[in-house]
Amino acid sequence: MRATIAVLPGDGVGPEVVAEAVKVLEATAKSFGHTLDLASGQIGGGAIDATGSPLPAETLRVCRNADAVLFGAVGGPRWSDPRGRVRPEDGLLGLRRELGVFANLRPVRAVSDLADVSALRADRISDVDVLIVRELTGGIYFGARQEATAARREAYDTMRYSDEEVRRVAHVGFRLARERRQRVTSVDKANVLASSRLWRQVVNDVAREYPGVECESMLVDAAAMHLLRRPADFDVLLTENLFGDILADEASMLVGSIGMLPSASLGDGRRGLYEPIHGSAPDLAGRGVANPLGAVLSAAMLVRHSLGWRVEADAIEAAASRVVADGFRTADIATAGSTTVGTAEMGTRIAELVAGASREEGPCVVTQ
Repeated sequence: MRATIAVLPGDGVGPEVVAEAVKVLEATAKSFGHTLDLASGQIGGGAIDATGSPLPAETLRVCRNADAVLFGAVGGPRWSDPRGRVRPEDGLLGLRRELGVFANLRPVRAVSDLADVSALRADRISDVDVLIVRELTGGIYFGARQEATAARREAYDTMRYSDEEVRRVAHVGFRLARERRQRVTSVDKANVLASSRLWRQVVNDVAREYPGVECESMLVDAAAMHLLRRPADFDVLLTENLFGDILADEASMLVGSIGMLPSASLGDGRRGLYEPIHGSAPDLAGRGVANPLGAVLSAAMLVRHSLGWRVEADAIEAAASRVVADGFRTADIATAGSTTVGTAEMGTRIAELVAGASREEGPCVVTQ
């Protein structure tokens, strides 16, 4: 099979971790007899410096012509002036909007070999397997807003949702729950927010179409508490944009590091946007110490959801787990007795395991 992947490394540690994800994708293609066409694009702060836009038209063209998009991170101190005309984050938000990806999937699974680096006791995280389904193109990040000015020291952001925006992401959550443990926890703030009351009403309507799936609604503050108190009780967490952003970062501490977690952003078609959930981490950039596992596991989600290569995705995930089990760790997840490796060595070790994973090696062509 032939596939085209748009590669957007971005800023900070983005280029470093994406390079390792690409290394693993190339090894996967070679091992399983696929052909990959890789097309690079600029986004974020680097794109602002080069073109004046955080999402150049050429980058958008490359993404629209691809089967999937692999993204790193955007942002950094040099572009952090809130008074700036454009910001790196505008590039990512714009890309999500232009690609029509509205459902963000963030799996959080306990790794027994990393129990010592979790923020919680080992017995509390041993059975954790949560899938956060976050609405991605609505809510407060996309609502009407007003910046403060020198003359008027007042600002606002508007959280807005329509019936259809809630309904389509709810269907994603329930369909995925049906393939898992058949439980959906819908997160809102319906005791205070009008948008959350609509959210709860629509989710309850959708739930009636999935009679085998248990559904409960939970206020976001309670969800934040129970993610730490009883995380293994959750199956699918269905949430709007802002709440999902916050809860996913909280959940990363269950597995020990935000560098561990991947994500997939999907729309109505097969094409998706895949990225680790961490930011650009400018303090780590250029040092070769960033954890590439979030990017590598995002590549696994890419081949599973957009390319339909399920066996290949399993092979990538198994290789990543094996490397960790063998005691190789980046600094953020290092423990007593483990071997600390850099970004590139971690990626190489995973790629080498994937390279021998297929039942039968076949030819592969990778074009840049």
